[in-house]
Amino acid sequence: QAQLVESGGGLVQPGGSLRLSCAASGFTLDGYAIGWFRQAPGKEREGVSCLSSSDGNTYYTDSVKGRFTISRDHAKNTVYLQMNSLKPEDTAVYYCAADFIGPYGSRWPLKVSEFDYWGQGTQVTVSA
Repeated sequence: QAQLVESGGGLVQPGGSLRLSCAASGFTLDGYAIGWFRQAPGKEREGVSCLSSSDGNTYYTDSVKGRFTISRDHAKNTVYLQMNSLKPEDTAVYYCAADFIGPYGSRWPLKVSEFDYWGQGTQVTVSA
């Protein structure tokens, strides 16, 4: 059974760092776009970052550029989101998602409706 499991969330002070993990099981991430979304209370789910496994291209929403880095460990079938210089406005539940795109597709900008597989989410709270 295909599954995505996020981990790594928590409480951190402003300016701190966290690394989120998204481990895939039941399928390989080859040929998939892997997206990180977040949803703050009372707000819509928004796309944060995406990695296209076919060509390695990475994408970021403007508010996290220069602070967040998406990467992949092929051997562990896991995607990471390194989050530095965290701000209170980064507080949200973070979700990873995967969608098969083959060798040439793209999923940027991210759209919730285009992703087939979702993790359960992990809470990130940035507060002093």
